[in-house]
Amino acid sequence: MKQLRAIRGMNDLLPDQSPAWQYVEATLSELFARYGYSEIRTPILEATQLFSRAVGEATDIVEKEMYTFEDKSGDSVTLRPEGTAGTVRAAIQNNLLNQPQRLWYFGPMFRYERPQKGRLRQFHQFGVEVFGIEGSDIDAEILIMTARLWRQLGIADHVTLQLNSLGNSDSRAAYREALVAYLSERREQLDEDSQRRLERNPLRILDSKNAQTQELLADAPCLLDFLDEESAAHFAQLREMLDAAGVKYEINSKLVRGLDYYGKTVFEWVTDSLGAQGTVCAGGRYDGLVEQMGGKSTPAVGFGLGAERLVLMLETLEVLPESLAQQVDAYLVAVGDVQSAALAAAEQLRDELPWLRLQAHCGGGSFKSQMKKADKSGADYALIIGEDEVANGQITVKYLRSDQQQQTLALTELAALLQG
Repeated sequence: MKQLRAIRGMNDLLPDQSPAWQYVEATLSELFARYGYSEIRTPILEATQLFSRAVGEATDIVEKEMYTFEDKSGDSVTLRPEGTAGTVRAAIQNNLLNQPQRLWYFGPMFRYERPQKGRLRQFHQFGVEVFGIEGSDIDAEILIMTARLWRQLGIADHVTLQLNSLGNSDSRAAYREALVAYLSERREQLDEDSQRRLERNPLRILDSKNAQTQELLADAPCLLDFLDEESAAHFAQLREMLDAAGVKYEINSKLVRGLDYYGKTVFEWVTDSLGAQGTVCAGGRYDGLVEQMGGKSTPAVGFGLGAERLVLMLETLEVLPESLAQQVDAYLVAVGDVQSAALAAAEQLRDELPWLRLQAHCGGGSFKSQMKKADKSGADYALIIGEDEVANGQITVKYLRSDQQQQTLALTELAALLQG
């Protein structure tokens, strides 16, 4: 029978990879809690209309990348390609928008695109969404918070904040008209994708990866010159707050993001530590989306952060804590017919030392083979219980990572020894 394999672009997360992920998840969840953000969990599967309405019919995500199918009732459903739309739907449906909300989430997202380094068809994303706060101070807070995250993870010198403002719908419409007029005169010089976008989503041409198209854009109208007065003031206040907090940034007037719902602030944290410049974290304001999806008019801002790319970056830069390699602190070896006593002793130790990562040997085997497994586990100590130890209420401690002499002591004294 042919061996079954995972679907291309949907990878297993193996035990030796899990500690890095657990470290990242714990770091982010703790950071969000420190800033007063609450976790929300939404379904992986949603009505297709949710994403076509929120993300935009003319976006690459909706046009090319969604996993969409009909369920048994004939309804069109989609594996979520991003987290904002589902969070907005949940906030409206569950009446969360009667007061400001600071929310965060983590989970798998799905897009049908070419798998590559740090980018998969099933990928995992952290997200932050804030509802009901209009001022630029909340935009500044989430950027200051992510800057703190980079410092905690030890990668602050390897990420750069790029910042832009898209203005309101009227200023975007005026800019769109000027951009289309400029590019239409040079249509034949545009790459194929940009020619298609010129009709449906011309602002996306600004972040084209085609070198010739980027050369054409050098003399194109600048989005920041079309900002309405309110958006310009909002953007100036944001920059002032970031300056005061010591958060460095670059203005990138071509930064538009790929989703239709953004307005005013947009940003990306980018890195070149993984080869070609890539985005680690990105987001912005979407003040009109809640109303567009059937809720009351609600200001909103948020970001998404790719877990795969972040973990890969930490591994590449070798900034993960060395302690992650150690899965257990102690390994319990049972010699002879003492398994019941050994398991009881293990539970006693777990009661007395809640922090202790203790792995008890199961499945029998010789003393030599058990000691090999103890050493392979990475534990600092082998805790040995044989018939003599059981008879005397004792346990033998063998130091696996130092030259200290092994010692036998009363089981009641072990907790004090391990606690140091």
